[in-house]
Amino acid sequence: MGKILLKNGVIVNEGVILENDILIEDDLIVKIAKDISDADATVIDVKGMHILPGIIDDQVHFREPGLIHKGTIATESRAALAGGITTFMEQPNTTPQTTTIEKLEEKFAIAENSAFANYSFLFGGTNDNLEELKRLDKNACSGIKLFLGSSTGNMLVDDEKVIESIFSNTEMVISVHCEDETTIRENLAKYKEQYGDNIPIQYHPIIRSEEACYLSSSRAIALAKKTGARLHVFHVSTGKETNLFRNDIPLEQKKITAEVCIHHLWFSDADYADKGNLIKWNPAVKTAKDREQLWDALLDDRIDVIATDHAPHLLEEKNNVYTKAPSGGPLVQHALPAMLEKVKEGRIKLEKMVQKMCHNPAILFQIEKRGFIREGYYADIVVADLNNSWTVTKENIAYKCKWSPFEDLTFSSKVVHTIINGHLGFTNGKFSEIRNAKRLTFNRP
Repeated sequence: MGKILLKNGVIVNEGVILENDILIEDDLIVKIAKDISDADATVIDVKGMHILPGIIDDQVHFREPGLIHKGTIATESRAALAGGITTFMEQPNTTPQTTTIEKLEEKFAIAENSAFANYSFLFGGTNDNLEELKRLDKNACSGIKLFLGSSTGNMLVDDEKVIESIFSNTEMVISVHCEDETTIRENLAKYKEQYGDNIPIQYHPIIRSEEACYLSSSRAIALAKKTGARLHVFHVSTGKETNLFRNDIPLEQKKITAEVCIHHLWFSDADYADKGNLIKWNPAVKTAKDREQLWDALLDDRIDVIATDHAPHLLEEKNNVYTKAPSGGPLVQHALPAMLEKVKEGRIKLEKMVQKMCHNPAILFQIEKRGFIREGYYADIVVADLNNSWTVTKENIAYKCKWSPFEDLTFSSKVVHTIINGHLGFTNGKFSEIRNAKRLTFNRP
């Protein structure tokens, strides 16, 4: 691959912002210093721009296999590069589900031949695959995923004894979707009786309520404390839940961690009137007060990671009546521009954003040589221009589904270059046709 020399950029890494050059050789960062020169390197002058570690997204749904009309590993990982995401962890609720080691390896084989970003997968736990889960090598993939509330793919795990057995029988990170199914079903029945299938979307956060989220997440956390399991709570959506998490110890020492998604930090229930089903997610986007409390918990380190929960559907699917409209939406291309908007608003410091989107996922999942700009680490790097505005339009949306909840919004920052393992995968709005992604490796003794 040769050498790339990034000159005159402002590096944001490990809590520090400073000007330095970066020399990349093949797939590694080999030198970080002032005034590097190398006659053999391709020089890219990034003066006035910010250099960040490649973003690690710990929760995406790329829909392959089985749901490829919505997206594929190729299309969605390519879109991820346009958003500065160089590593993704894909979820098991595909068709077929990733609930056997055989199906997991089949997914890795698909990604090896099609992924544009570094990849790993979560292995799905079910009510009846405990023995298969026990056979899984702890370094084989990102971790275990349990749906403790129903979502796309119908992988609900609702047997308490099974859940406790899973918690007791793996050293891997167990990532959970927490919503109490009984509460949701009772709420849904009430509104279906009143409205039939055409329930107004503003009732979504009342059906998939604060109570449903808190009941499930608090129960999972209590069980993790009882069993000693390593628990990671995906897409926390309520202020009440944030009080379940600690910020008095370093991330490396936490046994229970939390993630928040871009949409829960950006939207509130006031946006349903304009956006409708386009912002129908599970868990639901809730109140402005919940959003404020999520921000508070993110900034004071009760919440550890920012992710996307990228989950594309076709527009015609999203435009169905409430009970038939699937939950989820595409986000990987626009996650970093959205967060940089919050940086410019003064909501979060750039260093803190990098911590939550780059460093912490690497630490939490014990990923080898990624998530930081360090000599000897893989050259996964994003160059962003914080003073380059652009508007999201159908023409520049890279998702296969060709829509975004951010459509017609103007962002003030742009991803200019995304380097993946030393290769320019995305530069000045254009994608490389060369795939240079790698399967993630982990350091779990």
